Amino acid sequence: MIEFEKFTLDNGLRVIVHQDRSTPIVAFNLLYDVGAKDEDEERTGFAHLFEHLMFGGSVNIVNFDRPLQEAGGLNNAFTSNDITNYYASLPVKNLETAFWLDSDRMLSLAFSEKSLEVQRSVVIEEFKQRYLNQPYGDVWLLLRPLAYKKHPYKWATIGKDVSHIQNASMEEVKHFFNKHYGPQNAVLCIAGDVGVDQVKELSEKYFGSIPKRGKYTRDLQSEPQQSKYRELTVEREVPANAIYKAYHMCDRMHPDFYAVDLISDLLSNGKSSRLYNSLVKDQGLFAEIGAYVLGSHENGLFVATGKISHGVDVRKADAALETELQRVVEIKVAENELQKVKNKLESTKLFNEMSALNKAMNLCFFELLGDANMVNEEMEKYRNVNPEQIRRVANELLRKDNCSTLFYLAK
Repeated sequence: MIEFEKFTLDNGLRVIVHQDRSTPIVAFNLLYDVGAKDEDEERTGFAHLFEHLMFGGSVNIVNFDRPLQEAGGLNNAFTSNDITNYYASLPVKNLETAFWLDSDRMLSLAFSEKSLEVQRSVVIEEFKQRYLNQPYGDVWLLLRPLAYKKHPYKWATIGKDVSHIQNASMEEVKHFFNKHYGPQNAVLCIAGDVGVDQVKELSEKYFGSIPKRGKYTRDLQSEPQQSKYRELTVEREVPANAIYKAYHMCDRMHPDFYAVDLISDLLSNGKSSRLYNSLVKDQGLFAEIGAYVLGSHENGLFVATGKISHGVDVRKADAALETELQRVVEIKVAENELQKVKNKLESTKLFNEMSALNKAMNLCFFELLGDANMVNEEMEKYRNVNPEQIRRVANELLRKDNCSTLFYLAK
């Protein structure tokens, strides 16, 4: 049970406080409700660009990292198709430094041509190195538009095309900032040996005077239900053939999400899992195999993927993978197998909650979804999944006409 208190400033910033007296380190997590799905299709990659730009300095603070490092802190950020998350860990006695730094860039990010050009170059280089010049790097540049035809999940966080960031104007960048990076579009969590009164005082002092900006109302194109199997084959300079199979699934708040997540664990969580035992250990068709859910806020993807063993026919490997997936549909999972997966998931969750930063991130995440207390209710939802629900959900999920397959072949 993660205990917490929360309050909201007049400008709309939601603040969560979790007191953890066991650590002298405090976690500062600021989540913005903006991701790649909020971009214009002709100007993608902006949320990821801002992940970098926000470290380029603000009007009053030229170097964001140095004051935090001098205060004994570490910081970083990540962007997804749904959110952008900035986080820091530092000694509790220096917590005010994190408030000062993050409030100043929310209020007045430094929009200098130099900063934009530096971060633009960093993002373009990352695009080339990680997505274009790395083995299997462009998988999501191919798989997303294969699976999604309307919804903005059809492009990756890095963007559709490197030219979108190359050609981004200062005016466009400022507009994106003012639209998405205001207090009303953010959730802040402080986790550590702190009190609510202390956090309230710091929140009002540093964030309270930041003006509320117009709340962005999403109007995203919904993805039509897939009714026909899709397939794409590409050849690349890679060491082994690979298969990526994407199935449309429910959104993160749907009651069936927990069953889908457990299906992925039944199939691939560890070397005692079904896919590993059958396809790697027994048949030797795959060198590595896995299944996972993206956990997207809106209707996401369940992905089964594997690197094929040398000399094995790709179609044979694909047929064997589909056979294993259909076993979940055709044969009701045993109670003891399902319980084993639940136990493993619960132990992982408990281990993760030993970290103040993980607790801060999770509290922000669930508050954005509707209520921070859902972090305390989630494990019970996993426990309540039964074999009948697994079979029903698998039957809806693992249909041939709901699948998009990418065959990624070695030249």
